Amino acid sequence: MSRKTDRSQQGPGWGEVILGAALSLALGTALGAALLVLRPVTVAKEEPKERARGAVYYIEGSRDAAKGRMSLAKRKAFLEGQSVTITEDEINAMLTPPPAAAPKPDAKAKGAEKAAEPAKSGNGYLSAGTPTVRLHDGKLQVGVPVTLELLGQKIIVQAKGGFVRGREGFEYDPETIYLGSCPIERLPVIAGLVRSKFLSLDVMPDDFRANWTKLKSVSIEGNALKLQMP
Repeated sequence: MSRKTDRSQQGPGWGEVILGAALSLALGTALGAALLVLRPVTVAKEEPKERARGAVYYIEGSRDAAKGRMSLAKRKAFLEGQSVTITEDEINAMLTPPPAAAPKPDAKAKGAEKAAEPAKSGNGYLSAGTPTVRLHDGKLQVGVPVTLELLGQKIIVQAKGGFVRGREGFEYDPETIYLGSCPIERLPVIAGLVRSKFLSLDVMPDDFRANWTKLKSVSIEGNALKLQMP
């Protein structure tokens, strides 16, 4: 009797069983992660008194224009090399893009509509809106609304963490990252990739960068970010 016949009678080997189990696990994990990504999060203005079991929350940062009116003065002071304490509202005021300029009277209708659209960044597969910062319990939360263009689905990407000193000054170090309702830190295969993509989001004002590398310390106190210069 041939080896092929013997094998068909004995069934699959251990290698095939392990490979099949691994592929099934990977497929199940990918499917489960995809469903969680598309599962809506609960958006709220403040922490609920009691969180629903199994629900993922996104607590929005404050964008009060009146409370953020000192943002320009704080920016100027920082650029002049001074230590500053910037509140949550002031940070979000800095991150909010200026309103689109009104189209010229002789502009074509199509061009005018395009000029009025809010600015977004993307690569054709997804586009990101304006980020929002929240400071709470000594952590900085960054939330970004993202549209999955192929599906027409909107999700919220949010991260929460602190700051660590890196090669080029202090760097944001998220402890948790959620894509929709999916906790990325529980998916070690793709966690590193998602983390690097998230950190590549350019949310810092360009004129901040030079002085940011000179900071002596960065700390979060209440709902404010304290930037200490030497």
